Amino acid sequence: MRATLRLAALTLCLFSFGTEMAVAQSQPVAAQRRDTFSPDEIIKAGHQFFGSVSRGLALVVERAFSRWGEPNGYILGQEGGGAFVVGLRYGDGSLYTRNAGDRRVFWEGPSIGFDAGGEGARTMMLIYNLPATDAIYQRFVGIDGSAYFVGGFGMTALTANNIIVVPIRSGVGFRLGANIGYLKFTPKATWNPF
Repeated sequence: MRATLRLAALTLCLFSFGTEMAVAQSQPVAAQRRDTFSPDEIIKAGHQFFGSVSRGLALVVERAFSRWGEPNGYILGQEGGGAFVVGLRYGDGSLYTRNAGDRRVFWEGPSIGFDAGGEGARTMMLIYNLPATDAIYQRFVGIDGSAYFVGGFGMTALTANNIIVVPIRSGVGFRLGANIGYLKFTPKATWNPF
């Protein structure tokens, strides 16, 4: 008799736990996290920013979303850079967040590797796990690879303190190679990449 009561109590507990899990899983991700951006919102912002190069952008954004999910911020801006073994990159843009407003940001950074050429790029950066807008002001390290002549899209990933920054670049110029480096984000423009 006791075994039957225990089995009934255990079944009731598991049933109530299971229904709570089913309700939590049935809610869409967007309803659970209102501070993130959907793929459609990012692609729309990218279309407006990059212009007619929509197919390449959609493929790169889809790849980023499948790997890291929905970002809670993004940057739209432009940058320029060049390299011959050692390189530099400078850029500026605006950081957009759902619940903390917009903010002007600048970035610069050195790189070293098997890399040569120069480019100008319109850049969209997807930002994941950004706890506060001021947390963007630090160095993000990563490996970059470029292979385009005249134009094309490229995507890399940089990380620092559990924050992931994914630059998506539509570059014009000639650049070929791979390098390791970092981007340092600042609230004001500076020439010092270190």
